[in-house]
Amino acid sequence: MGHRLLRINENIKETLSRVITAEGLKDPRIGFVTVTGVETTSDLRHAKVFVSVLGKKAEREATMQALEKSRGFLQTRINAAVHMKRTPQLQFFYDDTLDNALHIEKLMKAEEAVLGSEPPEIVVDGDADEGAGAGVEAPQDGPPAGGDEEPG
Repeated sequence: MGHRLLRINENIKETLSRVITAEGLKDPRIGFVTVTGVETTSDLRHAKVFVSVLGKKAEREATMQALEKSRGFLQTRINAAVHMKRTPQLQFFYDDTLDNALHIEKLMKAEEAVLGSEPPEIVVDGDADEGAGAGVEAPQDGPPAGGDEEPG
């Protein structure tokens, strides 16, 4: 992806974030929305907008429908802010990265509750009380045992 396309993606993301949150869309179905990313095609005709919505599944679906309904208004605002020859057609996608992160954190906390927060002591080759060098032999200088004979 070229540097120009990255700049365009970032400009669209910032514009959408500002219009949706700060300037606010008037649709009451739109909840707490975060624009997490934008991927514009190289011909600048289409843009995938990834959003994260705080709330339950019903709130998420209502917000996604409201964003789809306000797509034309948002494209007009992008055109005014970014000044492009053609404004990409927006497609909204739910970004479930936050949901996955919260699920993993929940699983890790459950695992910690089962195992405890202290890591188990791992003992290799003997007990920990026998000393630091227990079970470890020092390297020998010279030929290995039984190797006094020359191969013949």
